[in-house]
Amino acid sequence: MITLNIVDRQGNTTPISAPTDISLMEAIRDNGFDQLLALCGGCCSCATCHVYVEGPLAELDRSDDEDDLLDSSAHRNSASRLSCQVRLSAEHDGSTVRIAPED
Repeated sequence: MITLNIVDRQGNTTPISAPTDISLMEAIRDNGFDQLLALCGGCCSCATCHVYVEGPLAELDRSDDEDDLLDSSAHRNSASRLSCQVRLSAEHDGSTVRIAPED
């Protein structure tokens, strides 16, 4: 298990525990954050699981599909990721994730 710090849209930070080898989206959703809609269920066909990542998560590369979907968000920045496309590993322990504003 790793610990992630999730910052909701109101700015409240909540530490969560998550197993490795699941998506960041699953970890956030499974810990009761309803602000992360994830309408497509993780198949990289919407951008409703948009988050901003800090720490080791920020070093991961984006696929072309993820990059294209993020282009559709008015809130995209250099820390933007689709949480369904991030697989968690032990190296991500202690990372901070902010749920992006809704488009």
